[in-house]
Amino acid sequence: MALSYKARKRLSLFVLIVALPAYIVAAVTIMNWLFPDPLNAPPILVELGIYIGLGVLWAFPLKAVFKGVGQADPDAPPEDAS
Repeated sequence: MALSYKARKRLSLFVLIVALPAYIVAAVTIMNWLFPDPLNAPPILVELGIYIGLGVLWAFPLKAVFKGVGQADPDAPPEDAS
């Protein structure tokens, strides 16, 4: 089922305003649960790699939602130039 342009635009706004901040909070919370003791945490480069990986991971399933959202609405009637 293909989403309409308006639906993709609304869904992308929802993802950026609500879901992405919630995902960031969840990722940091899970990392804090896994490594509660700062002295027993993984090396800083490993932790940085985990955060970078989690930062990129969310975009792959949502690529179709963001594709073409910045373009003009393809379903809109053409505007009269006069």
